Amino acid sequence: MDEGGSRIRRRVSLPKRNRPSLGCIFVAPTAAELEPGDEGKEEEEMVAENRRRKTAGVLPVEVQPLLLSDSPECLVLGGGDTNPDLLRRMPTDRGVGDQHNDSEEDMFGDYDSFTENSFIAQVDDLEQKYMQLPEHKKHATDFATENLYSESIKNKLSITTIGNLTELQTDKHTENQSGYEGVTVEPGADLLYDVPSSQAIYFENLQKSSNDLGNCSMKERDWKSSSHNTVNEELPHNCIEQPQQNDEASSKVRISSDMNRRKSIKDHLKSAMTGNAKAQTPVFSRSKQLKDTLLSEEINVAKKTIESSSNDLGPFYSLPSKVRDLYAQFKGIEKLYEWQHTCLTLNSVQERKNLIYSLPTSGGKTLVAEILMLQELLCCRKDVLMILPYVAIVQEKISGLSSFGVELGFFVEEYAGSKGRFPPTKRREKKSLYIATIEKGHSLVNSLIETGRIDSLGLVVVDEVGTTQIIGMSATLNNVEDLQKFLQAEYYTSQFRPVELKEYLKINDTIYEIDSKAENGMTFSRLLNYKYSDTLKKMDPDHLVALVTEVIPNYSCLVFCPSKKNCENVAEMICKFLSKEYLKHKEKEKCEVIKNLKNIGNGNLCPVLKRTIPFGVAYHHSGLTSDERKLLEEAYSTGVLCLFTCTSTLAAGVNLPARRVILRAPYVAKEFLKRNQYKQMIGRAGRAGIDTIGESILILQEKDKQQVLELITRPLENCYSHLVQEFTKGIQTLFLSLIGLKIATNLDDIYHFMNGTFFGVQQKILLKEKSLWEITVESLRYLTEKGLLQKDTICKSEEEVQYNFHITKLGRASFKGKRTIDLAYCDILYRDLKKGLEGLVLESLLHLIYLTTPYDLVSQSNPDWMIYFRQFSQLSPAEQNVAAILGVSESFLGKKASGQAIRKKVDKDVVNRLYLSFVLYTLLKETNIWTVSEKFNMPRGYIQNLLTGAASFSSCVLHFCEELEEFWVYRALLVELTKKLTYCVKAELIPLMEVTGVLEGRARQLYSAGYKSLMHLANANPEVLIKTIDHLSRRQAKQIIASAKMLLHEKAEALQEEVEELLRLPSDFPGAVASSTDKA
Repeated sequence: MDEGGSRIRRRVSLPKRNRPSLGCIFVAPTAAELEPGDEGKEEEEMVAENRRRKTAGVLPVEVQPLLLSDSPECLVLGGGDTNPDLLRRMPTDRGVGDQHNDSEEDMFGDYDSFTENSFIAQVDDLEQKYMQLPEHKKHATDFATENLYSESIKNKLSITTIGNLTELQTDKHTENQSGYEGVTVEPGADLLYDVPSSQAIYFENLQKSSNDLGNCSMKERDWKSSSHNTVNEELPHNCIEQPQQNDEASSKVRISSDMNRRKSIKDHLKSAMTGNAKAQTPVFSRSKQLKDTLLSEEINVAKKTIESSSNDLGPFYSLPSKVRDLYAQFKGIEKLYEWQHTCLTLNSVQERKNLIYSLPTSGGKTLVAEILMLQELLCCRKDVLMILPYVAIVQEKISGLSSFGVELGFFVEEYAGSKGRFPPTKRREKKSLYIATIEKGHSLVNSLIETGRIDSLGLVVVDEVGTTQIIGMSATLNNVEDLQKFLQAEYYTSQFRPVELKEYLKINDTIYEIDSKAENGMTFSRLLNYKYSDTLKKMDPDHLVALVTEVIPNYSCLVFCPSKKNCENVAEMICKFLSKEYLKHKEKEKCEVIKNLKNIGNGNLCPVLKRTIPFGVAYHHSGLTSDERKLLEEAYSTGVLCLFTCTSTLAAGVNLPARRVILRAPYVAKEFLKRNQYKQMIGRAGRAGIDTIGESILILQEKDKQQVLELITRPLENCYSHLVQEFTKGIQTLFLSLIGLKIATNLDDIYHFMNGTFFGVQQKILLKEKSLWEITVESLRYLTEKGLLQKDTICKSEEEVQYNFHITKLGRASFKGKRTIDLAYCDILYRDLKKGLEGLVLESLLHLIYLTTPYDLVSQSNPDWMIYFRQFSQLSPAEQNVAAILGVSESFLGKKASGQAIRKKVDKDVVNRLYLSFVLYTLLKETNIWTVSEKFNMPRGYIQNLLTGAASFSSCVLHFCEELEEFWVYRALLVELTKKLTYCVKAELIPLMEVTGVLEGRARQLYSAGYKSLMHLANANPEVLIKTIDHLSRRQAKQIIASAKMLLHEKAEALQEEVEELLRLPSDFPGAVASSTDKA
């Protein structure tokens, strides 16, 4: 509409379906815009309008024209900044009561016909009015009707033209007619943006006939000065009116011409709408567009709130209300605990200060951290690093947060094992949440410092614990003051626990409740009332059967055992004395668990699990594969399994709460239990939202009573720096990083930095024999002697000398590849790689596998010499040649296997490392962990841990070789080897196993069901997935799909960034500086 045109106010009937904004509107005339003096017409128009309008929910809306339809006579209008993509298509016939629009949202709601309340209805009404006019007023009303019609068209619909196809305007009437302004519409260059195909065809046809139309318009302009203006812009060129005659015959011809004209307009409108309906254009969800717009607006508001340090926290703690809805949808969290609200509203949090907070296990610490991370990602537009202690917990957290990333528009990236890019991919718009283990987190931060991108990191969250805010959380923290001083952080603590925990001790048949107010720390609770046979007393002296049967199968129970073997024995013992009734509880589901365990084991099943699972009992320790552990954890979480016998590692790992927790003995292996370990274990008792109470029972012998009483009353152990305990992994690695990143390069600066570390804060406690200065000097000397650093002496004056350090090529390679490499092994690795270049055997992978077998696992290797000799004998001549190059002969192994004395000295570390290489080599060839486990008589879990360690170490060796030109030959070889070690499956399963939470067994299931790529998974329907894949819960299906979508988005973003980088003008382009200077 031109500037002179007035905006049109009309009423829009709202259909039953909620529509937050207008997608497309057809303008209807209102009574106020009829001829002022014509009351009869006004009344009739009101009646017609009332007939067309629904009575409920009418709102006045200002609209402006948005998009030209198939003809100049038909305009589709949209309000405000509505995207043209959102405009809907129309049904194809005027009477379409039985048909439905196949788009996602029907524009007409419950209306039966698209003519109701539409522009065609207006034409009908005008035509009826015209026909009802008295015969003797024909001449007097011709122009009035024409005025009414023209005003309705021009004032309601400002006709927009495309480019220079047409320029339609209405000249001024002569003074004796009812005057109205002509409307000239400026052409819009961008109006062909994403128009329907029907419109594009129409405009092509219009271009061809534009000259004829222009000629006719010129003739009309010559004619119009005689009596009146015409409205030929509303008419086809073959329906232009002739000059008015005064005789009756001419009047009849005019009436007929007007009727034909109106009929032609009506037909043209119908044709245009039909063309729109038939046009093949993508269907866009208006509701999704509106939700995204709302989310964007809320994020902008939250950003302003945070920037202004306002106390107004917005819809959900400075986050969009969608975040609250997602927590309700994905995690069932409707409301925060009081302590969580208090913690999130602390001044220190609002002021972005470092924070440490400590609560009991299961208190809800993670939710606070997640909300703070989302604030940083969405509102502050910064990346976030979350550091977790174990790979399994990293993967669990990745699965849980991927759905949030997909919905809220940020990436969730895994940095654990061999996964993770250094430096991380630089994103164009979206921010990243890095979830990492401690070692990977360290390397990630180093890579960001090295590339000058550390400012992009806004928040670091550490579980179990500048420009970056640090949030530390823990359930077992005592010496908080040291950590506060080190981090310069605020501290928040609470004893809140959503489920009450009652602690008990069991001595013989008596159970005591722990009571801090009692004289000896405990009070009598009850006697065990369970009938034991003589056989049962011998088999179960600790009364475990009695304790577990009080809660299972209706409630869950965890029994912590001192060793892995004890876990299996206890599980079998309990099942021997359980009644047959336990077999009937969820019998079908337990059969399904056994079936799935067989599937992931290629038909193999642990005999112990085969006997215990039917009773709802299973053991859980590191001897199981990650596939097996995951499947058993899922079965326990859903209530199919009701009892786990497990080691202490479960307490610090995945979250598997229980109604009752039993500690089989106050020992972990042969070490007496620590207070921190005890609190971690009993913290699993009580499931929020399920149990009203949690119970822990520690079984002890009379001889351990005094130690246990001290255990339950003493404070938690202090937290100490590990820098001094592990020099090569601690202080020396830190110094190499400081100098490599040029944070500190001279002795004084390095010493000053050390004073600011946690170790520096605790130096008075930790350092008894040497000072911090002496340790700093010794560590730098060790690195220089190793050839990792080079010392430069600078004389500032005759008396003052300054020592500067810079990193050598070997040091840089160690610094780059130090993801898991202990600096003590750097020179050994260099020597092994150098020796490998002299005669690298490439006929098989054995030589490369040996070079990437982790050094730190060698000490744990205890070869079975008979198995070693047997496996060696089965090697090919080329593979035996590898052993010969390394100095391990068949005769040596034969003598060891037969128990003969060995006179010739052989490097024990090389022999043990080669044995582990045999295990890995066999696994890569057969890809069946069960077969390899039987061949080498090793636990399946140990073999899998060896594989994971080798994959990670192979990645480190690759980075090491990339920094040293002499090892260029290893680069391409190690890339492929690392991939093989990471997945150790058939090539077709690798794309599926890139998805977090999809292990070999699940990948095989998905592949068999037809999901063979990342795209297949990302577009999967969770309901179909549940029906297709055995033993897959709805929650797991949604997490897998969300993780696949996240990974797909990451890859797409990386490719887009690569394209933009290729097309971007280089900053050092010749002449770029000169041209910018010229512009200035």
